[in-house]
Amino acid sequence: MDDLDIEDASDEEVEQMTAAEALAMVEKAWLNEKFSPELLPHKQDLVDVMLDQLSDMEKNISRAKKGDLKVSIHKMEIDRIRYVLASYLRIRLEKIEKFVHHLLEEEAQLGEDVPSRMSPEELQHAKNFAANMETLFNDVVLRHMPRNLKKLEGSKVAVSPNLDSYVFLQVRETVEQVMVDAAGDQGDEAVDLEKGSQHIMRYRVIAPLLNNDALTLI
Repeated sequence: MDDLDIEDASDEEVEQMTAAEALAMVEKAWLNEKFSPELLPHKQDLVDVMLDQLSDMEKNISRAKKGDLKVSIHKMEIDRIRYVLASYLRIRLEKIEKFVHHLLEEEAQLGEDVPSRMSPEELQHAKNFAANMETLFNDVVLRHMPRNLKKLEGSKVAVSPNLDSYVFLQVRETVEQVMVDAAGDQGDEAVDLEKGSQHIMRYRVIAPLLNNDALTLI
């Protein structure tokens, strides 16, 4: 992801580090979102940074000499990054629509200082989607029901993510004394997760560790 304009080598190295770090964070966010059963906190700022990087790369390509092999390589890299970003956003939208009532109920209970899982645009989409679903359900089903059954309560139709499902993970930083379910009737057991090790564990147990970058879902 280096800059095609390489007149200043030191600037190129800085640009390489910035772009590489941003891409690594985007890919990590994508994998975590892909394999997490719940909607994770949004990374819209990171997405915006990566889109800016793509814009710069496309500008550099337009200034490059025709027939330069680097142009084809950079175009392939741009396509790959666009796929990752599109997949990340698509996965989030699918979760928002699947868990829309659950997420909106959670949103309504957030304190003033608690950040939302959804970006402002995602939150607006969730509200619009829920309203459209309610309108459709009223027109197709509820208007044909008895009067006492015509009210649709979001809490009763809300689908919640299964936090007890199992996920594969790779440990990025050693974490000590993680409480996990022990075999049989022995209750909980404390285990140490060593850096570089891979495990399959209940999502609820390791969910807090995703926020501090201690592990990545795979």
